[in-house]
Amino acid sequence: MVMTPTASDLLAGCIKTLAVPLAPEDAGLFTTARIRTVALLNRLVALESAQGAAVRVAENAAIRALITASGPRYAALAEAATAASDGDYTIEALDAANAKLRRLLIDLHETAETAGEGDLDQKILGLYCEIATRRELPLPSVKPA
Repeated sequence: MVMTPTASDLLAGCIKTLAVPLAPEDAGLFTTARIRTVALLNRLVALESAQGAAVRVAENAAIRALITASGPRYAALAEAATAASDGDYTIEALDAANAKLRRLLIDLHETAETAGEGDLDQKILGLYCEIATRRELPLPSVKPA
């Protein structure tokens, strides 16, 4: 698996986990915990699959808008943000554009902080919070084993 696994990576890991026969000594609480972990991962993959593209499209648009509205001083960043295309709107293409846009946003943030542009700094911090909120996946409550 990679540091940021895709839905396919996570499901492949679940399949491998379920395909391996359990040793008799692993029965009981270990097996219960193993199955619950697989179930939770499947739930998170389902949630991510249901809203993943929409979240990324909105996030990419919000980052582009903030960078482009940041003023003429940041024209080169705005141009690069506009060039970061969402492609064919697959998760892979959206993630690639998102990675470029996030790097540009970090560059903008560093420059704004260094220049003492407090208003822009606060807008960027607000966007970070908005991004985190959009990416939240609600976890179901689980009774202890």
